[in-house]
Amino acid sequence: MKKLIILLGFVLFAIPAYSVMSHKGMTMDEKGMVMNDNPDNLPKDCPEIAEDVHFTVRGGHKHAKKFNGKMYAFDQQQWEVKPCSRIKITFINDDDIRHQFMVHDLPGYLYPEGMFHIELYGKGQKQGSFIVPSQPKTYLVHCDIAQHMEKGMKAQLKVAGGDKDLPSIPGLTEPVTADSYIVNWTSASWAMLVFAVLVGFALPFFILKRK
Repeated sequence: MKKLIILLGFVLFAIPAYSVMSHKGMTMDEKGMVMNDNPDNLPKDCPEIAEDVHFTVRGGHKHAKKFNGKMYAFDQQQWEVKPCSRIKITFINDDDIRHQFMVHDLPGYLYPEGMFHIELYGKGQKQGSFIVPSQPKTYLVHCDIAQHMEKGMKAQLKVAGGDKDLPSIPGLTEPVTADSYIVNWTSASWAMLVFAVLVGFALPFFILKRK
């Protein structure tokens, strides 16, 4: 019995521990996940890989500052590739919250639910690859965390020039519903503004006089 315990202890300490889990096309660890990574399997309409491309994509709040009314964004809003390209993505999250790089409408026989997906739970980076078919098509790229796409994390990937432009791509295409920052200036609003300006000018003189 003593020998068995010693043997078990040796096995437990001799084998390194891994925190990476792989399950049904998903690789996950404490930093994030990659879903439907596919560097090898060709779409049915691709006899071979046309080219290898590598995009480094950053996501986070600071990339939205150039877009009025947006909270999050990718550092790029569009990518273009040839048909049958193998695309390697390095996704970098610049925030301390979850962000995703998700591509939709890929062939379901290669990509379950038609998507390729990289997710990071906070600051850091992960890599994954996917191969696009040969047809001209525009693919939606976005972050699927609640309200992140609506707040700016939306882009498009064009294969062979694409088949259209997607709406509401920050800085690129017209929004479906434009943000409105119109103030309804009533007489009461103007009176409050004038009062606030007068108080702003008078208050320093009042304070200095009391001293």
